Amino acid sequence: MATITFKGASIHTNGNLPAVGSQAPDFTLVDGALNDVTLATYPGKKKLLNIFPSLDTPVCAASTKRFNDAVKGYGDVVFLMISADLPFAMTRFCKAEATTNVIPLSLMRSRAFARDYGVLIEDGPLAGIAARAVVVLDGNDQVIFTQLVPEIAHEPDYDRALAAL
Repeated sequence: MATITFKGASIHTNGNLPAVGSQAPDFTLVDGALNDVTLATYPGKKKLLNIFPSLDTPVCAASTKRFNDAVKGYGDVVFLMISADLPFAMTRFCKAEATTNVIPLSLMRSRAFARDYGVLIEDGPLAGIAARAVVVLDGNDQVIFTQLVPEIAHEPDYDRALAAL
């Protein structure tokens, strides 16, 4: 269990992020066409997992836009934007904001991803959705960088996450 804050108030996640050097837990998430997506969907690719509560907030939207702009310099990487938003809402946001370089994925069918990655918020007003975090995987799905953002209302450390790639 990790302690983070939401607007200064302490809240808790169900666990901790996967350890650097460990094999990333596999997952099943849902894309904009309602297809299941797993780690195997992107074999051999490095992966940046931008995990956040909802695109319907300014900080989550800003991180998606920032990573969308960064994609251009990383041809061998997929940037996965992961939240509890419905795939329809995520697709609508990406279209409206022209964030076509990132891949939005939803926890719609299960919270297993959030539990397995230790980011499921267990208490407070955001209980049941994911905390803000970034996890970077190499081409073999080994964890090479993690950041659990200590205050949900803050943005992740883009420079450190991108440097890990």
